[in-house]
Amino acid sequence: MAADAILSIRDLRVVFDTEDGPLEAVKGIDLDVEAGETLALVGESGSGKSQTMMAVMGLLAGNGRASGSARYRGEELLGLSPSALNRFRGAKITMIFQEPMTSLDPLYTVGRQIAEVVRRHRRVSGRAAHTRAVELLTLVGIPEPERRVDSYPHELSGGQRQRVMIAMALANDPDLLIADEPTTALDVTVQAQILELLRDLQQRLGMAILLITHDLGIVRRFAGRVAVMRRGEIVETGSAEAVFTRPSHAYTRMLIDSEPHGTKTPPPSTAPAVLEARNVSVDFALRSRGFFARGAGTMRAVHGASLRLKAGETIGIVGESGSGKSTLGRAILRLLPSEGTVRLDGRDISALGRSGMRPLRRQLQLVFQDPYGSLSPRLTVSAIVTEGLLVHEPGLTSAERHRRAGEALTEVGLDPAARNRYPHEFSGGQRQRIAIARAVAIRPKVLVLDEPTSALDRSIQVQIVELLRRLQAEHGLSYVFISHDLAVVRALSDYILVMKSGRVVEEGPTAEIFEAPREDYTRTLIAAAFLTTLGTAAEARPQASGDTPER
Repeated sequence: MAADAILSIRDLRVVFDTEDGPLEAVKGIDLDVEAGETLALVGESGSGKSQTMMAVMGLLAGNGRASGSARYRGEELLGLSPSALNRFRGAKITMIFQEPMTSLDPLYTVGRQIAEVVRRHRRVSGRAAHTRAVELLTLVGIPEPERRVDSYPHELSGGQRQRVMIAMALANDPDLLIADEPTTALDVTVQAQILELLRDLQQRLGMAILLITHDLGIVRRFAGRVAVMRRGEIVETGSAEAVFTRPSHAYTRMLIDSEPHGTKTPPPSTAPAVLEARNVSVDFALRSRGFFARGAGTMRAVHGASLRLKAGETIGIVGESGSGKSTLGRAILRLLPSEGTVRLDGRDISALGRSGMRPLRRQLQLVFQDPYGSLSPRLTVSAIVTEGLLVHEPGLTSAERHRRAGEALTEVGLDPAARNRYPHEFSGGQRQRIAIARAVAIRPKVLVLDEPTSALDRSIQVQIVELLRRLQAEHGLSYVFISHDLAVVRALSDYILVMKSGRVVEEGPTAEIFEAPREDYTRTLIAAAFLTTLGTAAEARPQASGDTPER
């Protein structure tokens, strides 16, 4: 055990009992976390990094077991009963997770949940615990903490909910905060805010932070030391500077190089428009009664947005959560009622109902962010991929549909022999390929891709970007690519719309948006996305003038 280590792990092994036999997720790793440091544990999904800390915290699933040693300031944690572990969990060692909405109880106010953590480890009155909850909300930068302490999780934004989780983690002045992918589900600007908050709190409180992540951009900015995991083993450790400038392991070099790169070849200027939207607005009715009531009336989610998508072109739509980008995407697919005009191949489809749109659906397909949620767990991959063919090509025989499924899987880089397997038998990246195969199997003209890479590792993102480029080139597809990940948008898009509060605040060719953004909001998004300060090179360049070029 290192002299200054507050957590020392030796020969830690984690095994899960499965129907196919024991699965070794962590294979005898050694790791030390020193007082006051920031250590990043990095690797792709399935590398074992989260299971390492779950074992330390006694939070493994029922079919998992850990062996070896994990000592906090010399005291062994492995093998302790839950009641004995609770002397450390929530007090000396705390943990925050990727998705705060699933970690917070929707039936209790955030103040009550923070107060419960305080009272579990301290003998204080309910009033004192409530006061402490307000103090903690103030500490993590929640506005109006005296009022927000009585809010429920659904009444807070994603960034605010993550701040509440941090407040709970800090309630009892821990020595070590374990942050498991704490920013992956957040917009780039909110990510930057959360990282700055953690850095500030660490300096003020003197705690150590163990950051679990697959995002090396965050690691480069935030961590002092890095440990790289692959297939349950630590393959490299060192200072962040050394690992990034002189990586010794091929896997580390692969992770560092896994950034979407290159630019897309634009379609010819004479390419016809396949989809046009003019002055599209979307309103949502607000409830006047019930648990989620916020008063009667309507809320305008999209304000008069327009776009013109050419054959073979990709338009990227970027902005923070709540900016209206996904709502606009669904409106132009006629999945939401809207005002304005939408034309497909010159035909006005704005007034068409469900039956009128049905024969046109094969031309307009949607790929979602979460492939696991959008793929039926009860259907085989073959049945999933051929769902659209049953509707749009009912004359095909079963054998012909089976053949088309194999062709679609081959196109997206999957073994057609896997078509009789189920979604849960595939990785996240493979499931997204299945979702894309389902969309392209019926040979559409337009794909709307709604955050299709945000839940994936960077290396998998690169593969999906290359796949989308190839499919577009081979089939002349047109994409509307919705994302808050500007690195992916830059690699895929010809033209970009920037949305804020339901409005398009800036638009233009991709190079122009990144090299000479006109709006402060766009510059803020770019700065946060690439983990720079707001004084970017783009900001120093001459500002673009005049109207958006005619398209």
